[in-house]
Amino acid sequence: MTIKTRFAPSPTGYLHVGGARTALFSWLHAKKNNGTFVLRIEDTDLERSTQESVNAILEGMQWLGLDYDEGPYYQTQRFDRYKEIIQQLLDQGDAYYCYCTKEELESLREQQMANKEKPRYNGKCREQPKDQKELNRVIRFRNPEEGEVVIDDLVKGKIVVANKELDDLIIARTDGTPTYNLTVIVDDMDMGITHVIRGDDHVNNTPRQINILKALGADFPYYAHLPMILGDDGARLSKRHGAVGVMQYRDDGYLPEALLNYLVRLGWSHGDQEIFTQAEMIELFDIGQVNVSASAFNTEKLLWLNHQYIMNAEPELVASHLEWHMQQRGIGAATQGPALVDIVKAQRERSKTLVEMANASTYFYQDFSEYDEKAAKKNFKQGTDEVLQALYDAFVAVTEWQGEVLHKIVLHTAEQLELKLGKVAQPLRVAVCGTGMSPSIDVTLSLLGRDKTLSRLQKAINYIKENKS
Repeated sequence: MTIKTRFAPSPTGYLHVGGARTALFSWLHAKKNNGTFVLRIEDTDLERSTQESVNAILEGMQWLGLDYDEGPYYQTQRFDRYKEIIQQLLDQGDAYYCYCTKEELESLREQQMANKEKPRYNGKCREQPKDQKELNRVIRFRNPEEGEVVIDDLVKGKIVVANKELDDLIIARTDGTPTYNLTVIVDDMDMGITHVIRGDDHVNNTPRQINILKALGADFPYYAHLPMILGDDGARLSKRHGAVGVMQYRDDGYLPEALLNYLVRLGWSHGDQEIFTQAEMIELFDIGQVNVSASAFNTEKLLWLNHQYIMNAEPELVASHLEWHMQQRGIGAATQGPALVDIVKAQRERSKTLVEMANASTYFYQDFSEYDEKAAKKNFKQGTDEVLQALYDAFVAVTEWQGEVLHKIVLHTAEQLELKLGKVAQPLRVAVCGTGMSPSIDVTLSLLGRDKTLSRLQKAINYIKENKS
């Protein structure tokens, strides 16, 4: 059997972390088995679906690197096919028109709740004549009343549901548009999906969908229902836990590789291994080893993992993602300054996110208008201008602007002035960076370059002279 999985989000919001994990597990299962991964946009909810959400899903998948072999397919382009299947079910007697009003159904539900019964449609319209064509009616699937549905769930194990527990679900609305439970099985059937990997909030839909597939004489896929993701407090993951669209993680400075690595460990593990390359994920992932219990999303753990990736990934990869953040700060490819790969090498140990790295690196490209107040007060004291002037005079004479040479000049200046190294290097750092934090002074000066270093030294000397008390 050729494995074929799908990720089928509804475009009613952004691609969130729960959806991203589902997409990842489906993608990994297909890749591991040399199968096919399909992206399908389930946009039949015309009132809530938006093009903005479609774009957000596509952008999120692209950023995460979850490439799909087929799609994106759109359900709104398949209405004729759904209409054909609905008519087939009507003709077979496996579906019927229901004329019950909303008020009738509400009354039925209230009565069942009062009697402590499971709320379900009572089948009142099952035996209505087939040729009634009143406008205000839905179409229901005639669920079997006898027997049971057995689901060999790849995550949850064997699930058995008696058909008498299932009511006749609506498969077409009053306006004729198909509902989720109809469209999803038609698509899975037509597209040859072999494995449906989705959240366990769909478990209750599965026996109903299997019964529709049986009525159509179709094979049904293997199902794997993933446990939900919880917040640190044990409550269902929500915005207050940071459960935002995946692109927010890009904006916050996370690498997609780090986010995927974190998501794969939410419900799946391989011994005590924490960090996985993409190749290792594909090789080791096993849908049958996914935990049954819910997983807790821990932002601190994600942050730790992101730092590991920033420190240990190829600098070129990190730089390719850092570029976007620099562009947001007005620093583009045409901006004069060091190569981003060199920035990554200099800043990766001290940067947990790309936002931190970008914010801490703007001075390499853009002049600053003010010094950090605390750093200036601590380091720009009486006589510091003379220290900086000595450095300036020594740097002017340098013919080869190279870190080791510059470092020797700083050391030599400290010796000449009989000062501790910190009394020279730290004022120099504030002078050229505007802040008291930067990579080692030789790396900092090397990246800044001759012109920026000398210009900023002169600016600092003038500043100190003007502010002498």
